[in-house]
Amino acid sequence: MNLLLQTPHSNLQADIAVTGSKSETNRLLLLKALFPNITLANTSNSDDSEVMQKALKGNEEIVDIHHAGTAMRFLTAFFAVNEGREVVLTGSQRMTERPIKVLVEALEQLGAKITYEKEVGYPPIRIKGQKITASKVSIPANVSSQYISALMLIAPKLENGIEITLVGEITSVPYIKMTLALLNDLEIKTSFEGNVIKVYPKQEVQAKEMVVESDWSSASYFFSLVALADTASITLSSYKENSLQGDSALVEIYKQMGVDSRFENNSLTLIKDTNFKFETVNFELNNTPDIAQTIVVTCLGLGIGCHLTGLHTLKIKETDRLEALRIELTKLGANISVTNDSLTLVPTTEINHSVKIATYNDHRMAMAFAPLALKVPIIIENTEVVSKSYPDFWEDMKKLGFSASEIN
Repeated sequence: MNLLLQTPHSNLQADIAVTGSKSETNRLLLLKALFPNITLANTSNSDDSEVMQKALKGNEEIVDIHHAGTAMRFLTAFFAVNEGREVVLTGSQRMTERPIKVLVEALEQLGAKITYEKEVGYPPIRIKGQKITASKVSIPANVSSQYISALMLIAPKLENGIEITLVGEITSVPYIKMTLALLNDLEIKTSFEGNVIKVYPKQEVQAKEMVVESDWSSASYFFSLVALADTASITLSSYKENSLQGDSALVEIYKQMGVDSRFENNSLTLIKDTNFKFETVNFELNNTPDIAQTIVVTCLGLGIGCHLTGLHTLKIKETDRLEALRIELTKLGANISVTNDSLTLVPTTEINHSVKIATYNDHRMAMAFAPLALKVPIIIENTEVVSKSYPDFWEDMKKLGFSASEIN
């Protein structure tokens, strides 16, 4: 479905309930599969979490996780230690192009039995669940943090726990710390010193309800809307000031783009600073690459330049996000250049009207470009992709006064 998105005004007021964090939910779903006496509240209603839950509860030999990258990584580790069960883990065409070799090799160091069904290094993979007694593993530190989290999440059920040595410079540290914090909440002993992570074995945990915080990546689109509006006050629930999620860095980032953040009663209110003086921004996003798309679109809408670095993992996401951004922003009239790990946008005050934005089966492409409708009418193609992480997104845009008409 293609939507023409526009709005008759630029004054935004609303209260929005954002679905639970996909990152937290998928970690907790795996932990619940290992420790069934945990209960979960405010879980994500995203496609990725639905797919993860279905895979953990099912008993099919072929497990298809579609576009869900987190599920692919976490389930690879989960099934590797699920004694006596054999599965083929597969996904969409794009998923078969996303590398899994680093995680497979790490699990093989521990004694896992995994083979490739087609191309070496990529799904689909055949996993024969084993009892794992080895505990020491090394893994490159500059790869997706989900590989590292996958190993950490299965560790409590391993006879000797796990000791992970991270080789090289560590990326996405907040996501590793999120995994550690969730393990610690269940009183599972861990340590993270220098480049070594240890997770100790624990066969049982006490019954506990784990409440998932709302998703900060999803909140990014509201930060963008507030920055681009004439006036705005949007309240989002449920958010914590001291969040486990790396994308809570949005608070400091968008402060530099005229958005004030106020926390009260488990909610976050975003207010436009109407006296703010805008200028070119530079951000190192090594720890928060998922918000790069949102930031660069905000900068285009504000007529300011930006230089974003630390983006090397974007090339292996749902699409090559750097190249997708270059193509779509150029259509809008932007002067943008990208490298393997950076993006530079030159300031411009002219934005082309009614441009069709391709979404590349990538939920974040659809949502990152939507706030630009405050500046010009914009057409978003294949809008249903948002269900991957935020199924209610278009309804929430309508609550803010946007009209979304279906067009060919």
